[in-house]
Amino acid sequence: MDIDAIHKALANPVRRQLLAWLKEPEVYFADQPHPLTMGVCAGMLDRKAALSQSTISAHLATLLKAELISSQRVGQWNYFKRNEAVIAAFVAHMNSDL
Repeated sequence: MDIDAIHKALANPVRRQLLAWLKEPEVYFADQPHPLTMGVCAGMLDRKAALSQSTISAHLATLLKAELISSQRVGQWNYFKRNEAVIAAFVAHMNSDL
């Protein structure tokens, strides 16, 4: 777990919002045509954030580098999910070390 990468990822409000949406995808992305068990399609995240695809891609890359999310490619689409194990380990680390 790269604590510094996680802090960097969490320093941006857009990335925190993406993580919040991915925490409850059934609330925010119920209209996604593919099962949410696959994750949320990058295009859905683009539309929800009202930001360009390249901007969202950069934010997702930062979250991936910090391992706060995981991705799965299906055909031409990328799907993203929260990495709950890393998030829980980070929270535990923060609770014990500060």
